Amino acid sequence: MAVTGTAAAVAITLPGAAGAEDLPSSSAGTPGATSAAGAPGTAPGTGAQGAAGADGAAGADGKGAPPAPPATVVPAVAEGDRGTGTDPLTDGELARARDLALAPGDTAARQDVDGDRGRPQHLGTELADPVPGQEGRRRAQVRLYDYARDELVTRTVDLATGKVETTGVRRGVQPSAHPEELRAAMELILASPLGKGVKEDYRDATGTELKGVDQLWFNGDVYRTYREKNVPEALSRCGEHRCVRLVTKVRNGAWIDTRNLIVDLSARNVVRVG
Repeated sequence: MAVTGTAAAVAITLPGAAGAEDLPSSSAGTPGATSAAGAPGTAPGTGAQGAAGADGAAGADGKGAPPAPPATVVPAVAEGDRGTGTDPLTDGELARARDLALAPGDTAARQDVDGDRGRPQHLGTELADPVPGQEGRRRAQVRLYDYARDELVTRTVDLATGKVETTGVRRGVQPSAHPEELRAAMELILASPLGKGVKEDYRDATGTELKGVDQLWFNGDVYRTYREKNVPEALSRCGEHRCVRLVTKVRNGAWIDTRNLIVDLSARNVVRVG
């Protein structure tokens, strides 16, 4: 069922009987407002300039105020290929870290969320903690998920030497979902029999047919069984498997309730809860 969000209007009453004439001219808050004393931004009672009038007429010396210089736009500083110290990773460093983490030969047997072999699913990359005494070295920690084995793979790479320093593998650890995983989950919902309700709600809300995920806005995260009162048997392996729950709406439109549809990305199936 489509649910349309409604904004609630809130009335605010000024204290006492204060009106516009009771407020200081500097707190009027209306862009472009001009006080009776003179030009915008001129406070009343400031001598000859305050008495000059709204047209910015001459002051005591018979000369008008100099015009304000034209506004200038300062271009953003171009990002370099490499950062320094504890600066955030640059786009170039993020790409290099990911390539280095995917380079080892064992990735050929690993699998991403779409079932493609040869590359585990990338989850995120961040600057690694500095090594004491070697704070100048730029290292990155890359998190990957292997859907073939349901393993979280974490690799630390040296961005200067290109060396993979460490590799850690853990099971039963589920970091937040990547946008690529959320998209895969929505595709599975729409392809499943349980996606019929989503399509019907979309048609009711828009009068048109839902043909693909690009017509929807959605977000979500990992479905964690320890937070749930009743977990269906079909979702009992979530935690070992990678499972997600989505919130969904028509783009620039009504909400579509998909919170009761849980997607097991490891098993590639959709289960209704509640």
